[in-house]
Formats: sequence, C-alpha cells, structure tokens
Amino acid sequence: MTSVTNTSSNRRSVGDRRSVGDRRLIGLYIAAVVFFWAALYIYVPTLSVYVESKTSTLASVGVVLSMYGLWQAIVRLPLGIAADWAGRRKPFIIGGFAFAGLGALIMGLSDGVGGLMIGRAFTGFAAGAWVLLVVAFSSLFAPEDAVRASAILSAINAVARVIVTSVTGSLNLMGGYPLSFFVAVVMAGLAILAMLFVKEPRRAVKRSSLRQVGALIARRDVLMPALLGIVSQYAIWSSTFGFTTNLAKNMGATDVVLSLLVSMNLAVVFLGNLAMSAVAKKFGERRMVALSFVFVALGLGSLAVAKGMTMVFVGQILMGLASGVGYPVLMGLSIRYVDESERATAMGLYQSVYAIGMFSGPTVSGILADRIGIQPMFVVTAVVCLTLGLVGTRLLRGRE
Repeated sequence: MTSVTNTSSNRRSVGDRRSVGDRRLIGLYIAAVVFFWAALYIYVPTLSVYVESKTSTLASVGVVLSMYGLWQAIVRLPLGIAADWAGRRKPFIIGGFAFAGLGALIMGLSDGVGGLMIGRAFTGFAAGAWVLLVVAFSSLFAPEDAVRASAILSAINAVARVIVTSVTGSLNLMGGYPLSFFVAVVMAGLAILAMLFVKEPRRAVKRSSLRQVGALIARRDVLMPALLGIVSQYAIWSSTFGFTTNLAKNMGATDVVLSLLVSMNLAVVFLGNLAMSAVAKKFGERRMVALSFVFVALGLGSLAVAKGMTMVFVGQILMGLASGVGYPVLMGLSIRYVDESERATAMGLYQSVYAIGMFSGPTVSGILADRIGIQPMFVVTAVVCLTLGLVGTRLLRGRE
C-alpha cells in the first residue's frame, strides 16, 4: 500500500485525484470511525431513562451521564501530547476502541448506579481516541482544507450514529436494555479490526517542552474554538443527550419514539455537516458559528414551551442544526493554523476543553431540573448559551 506522508507538500486537497493506496487508507479510517461511534452511541437514546430506572433523582442521572464528558476532558489533551511525543497514533486509537467495548460491557452487566458510573467513565476515556482519529484523517488533506475535512469526518460520524440510534428502541424490545450494550461490544471489536489494517507511517517525534505546550494552548486561534465548544456541548448534553428524553418519557413517549428522537437529531447533524463542507468558506466561519448558537437558543426554547411531542421533535431538529453547523467549523478552526507536528496536541486541547461542557451540562442541568423543573432549566440554558456563544464568536479568528 502506498504510504501517506504527513508533510504539507504531499497532502492533497479534497478534490484531488488519489492513488488506490490513499483511497484504501481513507476507507479503513472511515470504517473504523463508523464502528467506533456505533459502539459509543447505540445505547444512548434510552441511557438516561435506563439510569433513571435505577435511581430516584435526576441529579444522580446527571452524574452518571457526566462521566462520559468528564473523562474526555481529563484524557484528551494528555493523549494528544503523548501521540505527538511518540510519533504514533494507531496504538492509542486501538486502545480507545478497546475501552469503548469494555465500558459498554460493564454497563450492560451492571445492576446499580455505581457500575453504570464506572462503565460510562470508561466510554468517556475511549472517546479520547476521537482526537487522534480527527488529526490522522485531516493529515490526509491540505491544511487549508482542515474545516472541510473535519466536516466530512463529522458527517461520517453522524451517519453512523443515525443508523445505530434508530434501532435502539427495537433492540430494547427484543432483549431489554442490556442488549444494546452487548451489541456495542461487537461494534468496538469491528473498529479494532478495521484499524489493524491501517499502515501508519512513522512520524518525526515532537518533544515539546511544557512551555511550548503552554504557548500553543494560549494561542487565541486554538483556545477560542475550544471555549465556544464548551458552550455548545453544554447545551447539547443538557438536552439532546441529556434530559430531552426524560421530558419526552414524561409525555408518554415509548422507547422506539425516544430512539427516533435521537436518530432524527443526528440525521439533521449529518445534513448540517454536509452543508458546512460546501459553504463554510463561502459564507465565513464566524457567521456559521454565530448561526449555530441562534439554533441552540431556538431549539432549547422549543423544548421549554413544548406541551406535546411535536415541539419536542422541533427542538431536536433545531439542536441538530446547531451541532451540524457549529461543530465541524470549530473543530477545523482549532487546528487550521497549527503546524502538523503539534496538531494532535491542539486537537487534544480542543476536545478536552469542550468536553467540560459535556460533563457540566448533565451535572448542572440535573441539579437545576430537580429544583425548578426540566422545562424551566431549558430556558436558563438557552439564555446563558446564546449570550456566551455570540460574545465568544466575535473573538474568533476566521474569515468573515
């Protein structure tokens, strides 16, 4: 197979003709991404309801859900630094896939909240592999195509999640809640299998000092996308992957409907990713990020005023647009101006920082929901996220 070097001169733009070896490598990465996200999301549509069945408070539900984001925040930056220092990404990626399967297995066999917390923490650790998958895939393209490459990979990610979350309800009917966790173990194994066939060229080892890492972290073009990612992920994990399903369950939704809610949201994310890969350069990244926070506010507002399932579905669609538009742009901006040898570190920073929103969203929102109710919590979240999002967007480095 033709080796793919990581130098800028040898990376092709998205539209360039590629060799058979290049296409095979891209295909293997795509397969690994599909199975990886299938392993992490096939049980997500009813996870919060499942956890709620084993505890008496929404705050406890929030704590279990927050483990996924907490461990991403802890592990992603050190993982990016370690991969740059080692000059290798593949072993760390395979390790992440293994943790995805182990975490799912623990949750599937768990009888209490404690086991669910441990299993969810392991899946959060596993999700750290996304740092290296994004960087490895983006390295196959020219630096100026970083946003577009991120949008393509995010679209593949979304397709995988749409497919698996659409069957969660049916799996629950067939074998109860544990079945989807066991299917996730199989998906993780397939991801490992695909990655084993990837031939990774040895990269130059980058031994950055703590001062150099600190200087990279302090760069506005690296830090600002990450800070905006916190706000966006806080909103998403307070609603779509948090308490929207609890709200719908209170309105009488079945597990199949809950599954449809999440898969429909992710289908819209996919459409947003496709749109961004085509129009981000034309309309300007900062405008797209600002638009994503408007969608966040509208989506949360729809959930806040919902009296029935129609408005819940509207809210999920708008939240899908918010993620589909904003996520790939922010991810691409976080590494656009960074040298190849430091990209894993920069991406590790971006994903570690935005993961703060993934664990603080369920935790804080669970406490608020216990005290003031789920729908008033959505109102507070909408106002705060819109304000912070629009202010932060003005500080981004990007084309107007």
